[in-house]
Amino acid sequence: MEKKIPYVDVAGQHAALKVELREAFERVLAHGHFILGEEVEEFERRFAELCQAPFAIGVNSGTDALILSLRALGIGRGDEVITAPNSFVASAGCVALVGAKPVFVDVRDDYNIDAGLLESAITPRTRAVIPVHLTGRPADMDPILDVARRHCLHVVEDAAQAVTAEYKGRRVGSFGDTGCFSLHPLKTLNACGDGGVVVTHSRELFERIQLMRNLGLRTRENAALWSSNSRLDTLQASLLLVKLKYLDEWTERRRAHARFYQQRLKGIPQVRAPEDTTHERAVYHTFVIQAERRDELKAYLADQGIGTAVHYAIPIHLQEAASDLGYRRDDFPVAERQAGRILSLPVYPELRNEELQRVADTIQAYYRL
Repeated sequence: MEKKIPYVDVAGQHAALKVELREAFERVLAHGHFILGEEVEEFERRFAELCQAPFAIGVNSGTDALILSLRALGIGRGDEVITAPNSFVASAGCVALVGAKPVFVDVRDDYNIDAGLLESAITPRTRAVIPVHLTGRPADMDPILDVARRHCLHVVEDAAQAVTAEYKGRRVGSFGDTGCFSLHPLKTLNACGDGGVVVTHSRELFERIQLMRNLGLRTRENAALWSSNSRLDTLQASLLLVKLKYLDEWTERRRAHARFYQQRLKGIPQVRAPEDTTHERAVYHTFVIQAERRDELKAYLADQGIGTAVHYAIPIHLQEAASDLGYRRDDFPVAERQAGRILSLPVYPELRNEELQRVADTIQAYYRL
């Protein structure tokens, strides 16, 4: 049997960087500043520049980036926040965790929130919108921001999957009150563990979230507010600084892999591949096709040694955790239809052309059976 093609290959990425990562790790061990060391400040500075924003705050996860953003904006009990039902559960879970109510609207063919449906979901309790740049493709920010301005709503971008993605020449995360990123090991810029970042143009929000990620402490003796510990580890920041040097190269490889799939899958009527628009630069954290007989195709690919994944099989409004929100099946038909058809193909930078070709050929072979 041919060599397996895993869905992801984190070990392969780290094997190529082993010497640099070990040197960075040893530098932190030598100076011993494990909490909010100088590497954290350097990473924050460079990440802010990357996102075309003046401020960035390193936190312990993408989920906490969202939670701290909502708390810093004063959103809590009795408030409502609109988001998409097809994202990872954290996009809505962060709303519930600050005491507010997640409200959903359906999505478009590109898996991102349908801005044309936002106004129908707004009530007197609506305080914010969380557009999710799902799969690494930017949401349609102009109409989202227009609705938010007219209704005096905050915008918190969930850019967990979209580092360096662009909408009309501008980096995602730089449009809203805050932009929230995940550095989970499977993301395009990934820590060796959990991590996250908040970016913002507001000095007031920057200073408040800085306090909130560190137990509300102004100094070791002076707590300005009640908060939790959500610091980005210095060790993780040191490793991320190594990886930042390769991010552009990795991203362009993902984009090239996406173009390869788009060309090779074009002639299969049972498969629909994503298509880039002229106003976006997608980074393809995931390359998600829609396929007839998805589950059977997934099983067939697995039998041929090709790993795939589904992001995400159960929309958030149908999760057990969301049962008290009052939603039912068929409330969001586009998201629900997509959930039964979507399949994520391997797209990581280390893939070789012959492996990409094998994935495409195997999909073609399945539909000829």
